[in-house]
Amino acid sequence: MDQVKERPRPKVEMTYKMNRYQWLEHRRKGIGGSDASAILGFNSWRSPYEVWADKTGRLPIDDTGNEFTHWGNIMEPILAQEFQRQTGKKVHRQNKTFVDPEYDFLRADIDRDIVGEPGFLEIKTAMEFKSSEWTDDEVPPAYLLQVQHYMMVLNRPYCYFATLIGGHHFLTKRIDRDDQLIATMRQQLIDWWEKHIIQGIPPEIDGSDSTTNVLNKLHHETEGQPVILDDDLDKLLTQREQLKEGLKTYTNDIKTTENKVRAAMLATEVGTSTNFVVTNRMNKRGNRVLRIKER
Repeated sequence: MDQVKERPRPKVEMTYKMNRYQWLEHRRKGIGGSDASAILGFNSWRSPYEVWADKTGRLPIDDTGNEFTHWGNIMEPILAQEFQRQTGKKVHRQNKTFVDPEYDFLRADIDRDIVGEPGFLEIKTAMEFKSSEWTDDEVPPAYLLQVQHYMMVLNRPYCYFATLIGGHHFLTKRIDRDDQLIATMRQQLIDWWEKHIIQGIPPEIDGSDSTTNVLNKLHHETEGQPVILDDDLDKLLTQREQLKEGLKTYTNDIKTTENKVRAAMLATEVGTSTNFVVTNRMNKRGNRVLRIKER
């Protein structure tokens, strides 16, 4: 599918003169691709609550990044060049934010545009243990939603991924536009922005590390008198204690089952049952790693 229905072209906002702090501040104007996956619950690193706290300015802008973003930024132009070498396609940076013509809070910042065709390029790096997420036609759900969001805003029919896995395995794959998925996520994103940003209603608190970190940052300073927690929270605390006791039992049962599998497999690397495939391979550190996958 290389064509899409005609619609007004997206607006653009130039970003090439912005430093990183200014660009991060600029991103608060709307929902980008990584925001979309977080809002829809498919982002392992960010929760909807963190997106809300960021977009509403409750969190300070943090431009320090981390090792993953640092090396990702360093590798991005190298992987773009490798994509050009392997495919013969020419790519270039746009240095602009694309803005949906109907809802200006739906936004896209793509990695590279492709010369002479309607596709674009998204560049990723992945750890070795994440390689199974990229096998055959697979793409991690967060990244799939990210590029579908971009295709929605730009009204593009497809994109390519250029991905380096484990620092040594480079792959490319094409992802086509999914209009049914786009229609569903578009309405969900519009509703989310209206409720949580325009009306200012916080999203539900979840148990993710992302939300924990946000709450700690928002309430870093100690102040005030002791708070009386209501009956609903008292019930949740009671349930928490019960869950903790149950978890101890479940965790022990899980480990017992895994050890029984290890004992049955002896020194072999692969075991199969009616419903499962089990591997127990040596990693680079010389330790066996047990992986269990349902058929």
